[in-house]
Amino acid sequence: MRVIATAGHVDHGKSTLIRALTGMEPDRWAEERRRGLTIDLGFAWTRLSAGPVAFVDVPGHERFTANMLAGVGPVPAALFVVAADEGWMPQSTEHLAALHGLDVRHGLLVVTRSDLADPGPALAAARERLAATSLAGARSLAVSGATGAGLAELRAGLDAVARALPEPDPAADVRLWVDRSFTVRGAGTVVTGTLGAGTIRVGDELEVGGARVPVRGLQALGEPVDLVRGVARVAVNLRGVERDRVGRGDALLTPGAWVGTREVDVRLSASVEGVPSRLVLHVGSAAVPVHVRPLGPDTARLVLARSLPLRAGDRGLLRDPGRHRITAGVLTLDVRPPALARRGAARRRGADLAGDVAAAHLRARGVVAASELRALGFGDVGEPVGRWRVDPGHRAELARRVPEAVDEWRREHPLDPGVPVEVLARRLDAPAEVVAELVPRVVAGRVPAAPTLPPAVERAVAAVEADLARDPFRAPDAARLAELGLGGREVAAAVRVGRLLRVAEGVVLAPDAPRRAAEVLAGLPAPFTAAGAKQALGTTRRVAVPLLELLDSLGLTRRLPDHTRVVP
Repeated sequence: MRVIATAGHVDHGKSTLIRALTGMEPDRWAEERRRGLTIDLGFAWTRLSAGPVAFVDVPGHERFTANMLAGVGPVPAALFVVAADEGWMPQSTEHLAALHGLDVRHGLLVVTRSDLADPGPALAAARERLAATSLAGARSLAVSGATGAGLAELRAGLDAVARALPEPDPAADVRLWVDRSFTVRGAGTVVTGTLGAGTIRVGDELEVGGARVPVRGLQALGEPVDLVRGVARVAVNLRGVERDRVGRGDALLTPGAWVGTREVDVRLSASVEGVPSRLVLHVGSAAVPVHVRPLGPDTARLVLARSLPLRAGDRGLLRDPGRHRITAGVLTLDVRPPALARRGAARRRGADLAGDVAAAHLRARGVVAASELRALGFGDVGEPVGRWRVDPGHRAELARRVPEAVDEWRREHPLDPGVPVEVLARRLDAPAEVVAELVPRVVAGRVPAAPTLPPAVERAVAAVEADLARDPFRAPDAARLAELGLGGREVAAAVRVGRLLRVAEGVVLAPDAPRRAAEVLAGLPAPFTAAGAKQALGTTRRVAVPLLELLDSLGLTRRLPDHTRVVP
């Protein structure tokens, strides 16, 4: 489906054209039909060779400009209407300013009432106005809704516009700006809006106002459907939502995918000089009062009266309702901007906004989850590390600090097998996944310690080594180990660095003890018993039994069914 919004001065024939194109009545309210003008948004649709096209018919009277902006905000193309007998009018100017501020680049200029006046002057004047805007070069033509003249050309022109519209991403996160909310007997609350991208299915859960709501039903072009993909006009039947909980300016969202914000940094389509500090921000179908704080020649911070789900790249409008004019278009740059607490912070922030804002955001924080960057509207900035994105400068600084942090931890915990990656990550204030990529290797969740022992432990281990040099198979008993100050942690450290061999709990020998034991046992008549081995080795049963089991496991001895052994 393609969606096109009307634009133009009041009573210039927008609704008449939609009726002629679709055979449908876009004006929904009795008062609209009685007064002959559009007050609120109207909707109608038809089918062209490019496929179905839905129209959002907006009001042209200045009193209803907020309604007009709610309809145009989410729509990618416009049908700009000027009457031949009246020509360019004040609301023509405001509507064009809105389209230009929203950077709408697809559209058609139509001069109506060509049966009442020569359309040439109105066409020439309108083309001149459009030439300096995002709609420069839009195709133009003249029609008469009364006589039908030019309607065939109009349909062809609309078909060309529809074909030129970019294809949205069906996998994009859903954000459906609500432009209408009502209750249907037997169904409950129904909201309508223009889905810009993404896909909604019956049964999906969406989020509105911080609460999750199931999608009970969908309707597009007047027919029930199981799913709808953007861009499309869609009606969504919500389960378990009261009518007064959702209305124009709210948004149905993919849960957890959007950032609600009350502060945004933006670029203006005009100089910030002279922009009033109190304006209304129009984005999507929302209209929110804002306070404007200048940051640079064309950048500002907006403080919103209420939170909106925005992303970098979103476009909107600043309007001065008191003076009935569009002040500037805005391009959202950052929806999670830094605080401006220090002197000169606003000026420095303005300089950041003049460059790569995504890179500046990442540089300020160092490491950001890729999912968060997506929610903020930033692309794949920085260097990817698993589910994170890392600023190159921050990564270099972390790489410099890692050895220092490891050495510091080893000094504090000399007997531990290595610093746990999680501990190192906390010390560096960085995700463990990022830290793990910066160390030489990780074993069982730790950065291995260097093969050294503290001086006191070194002296104690040397004493054990001297004992074993005199009597290699007489392991020191618990009393001897305690005398030397070798507890479990100290022994474990000596084993890790290869100075001792743990044969069993409380039994340690020199690392070459298995080889030397096998050499001694090879001289015994085969097969030999455990008692014979104990006697040949000159040790105790406490040592001989686990040592023989170790020799079996290493293949240096082989145990026979009768529990005797041989040396292979």
